[in-house]
Amino acid sequence: MRTVKICSWNVNGLRATIKSGNLQAWLEASRPDIVGMQEVKALPAQVPDEPWTAMGYRCWWHPALRAGYSGALLLSKEEPLDVRLGIGIERFDAEGRVIEADFPGYTVITSYYPNAGRGDDRLQFKLDFYEAFLERVNQLRDSGKRLVFMGDFNIAHTEIDLARPEEALKGTGFLPVEREWITRIIDEGYADTFRALHPDARDQYSYWDSWRDRRARNIGWRIDYVFVSRELLPDVRRAFIQQEVMGSDHCPVGIELEVES
Repeated sequence: MRTVKICSWNVNGLRATIKSGNLQAWLEASRPDIVGMQEVKALPAQVPDEPWTAMGYRCWWHPALRAGYSGALLLSKEEPLDVRLGIGIERFDAEGRVIEADFPGYTVITSYYPNAGRGDDRLQFKLDFYEAFLERVNQLRDSGKRLVFMGDFNIAHTEIDLARPEEALKGTGFLPVEREWITRIIDEGYADTFRALHPDARDQYSYWDSWRDRRARNIGWRIDYVFVSRELLPDVRRAFIQQEVMGSDHCPVGIELEVES
């Protein structure tokens, strides 16, 4: 058996995170085996000198069609058996949200879930994406794949997952109809690894609004998750949030998973 370190990070602009040196410093210090990034806001041609190549990573991109928006990126030291982009629905895939990668014994999915902060139409888009995504992961599980899916879900599940629940109810990201989706994912056989291993942990957030220096005061939200198929949970050795890592309004989250050599 061996342990694989799998991380997710919404970098909120890959080029800026590279320019600041924060991405390189994190990769060198944390040494994840697999990284899923969201909201990269870049095309491969805009990052000609990929800093991760010298560290032994290969990369797979799923950029959005709209310039400077959304986009997903997967890094891996191990060559996947297969990589798939998107979930096969054009209105979602045009925004560059999902990358699936098969490894021996498990499949990793990095996803950037829509933000519903721009009106009712966008909230419905977000809920439609959740429906389509859950259908997709269930198809993969039913075909025999053991799943790790992670990313910026843009939802805090319960009051313990954010600093100011009453304030959060004034906008999206903590609406009952959104929170029900996290419950549904769990009910359908998937585990929120951080909450499963740290059921009572408080003040553990992965996103901070830049307004009024909220990160320094740790007024945040836990909206970045790593889920696994329930049968994989006993193999999760650690689940963590790297709040000390700078370079974005989000920080990396991750797990250490024991897999067969």
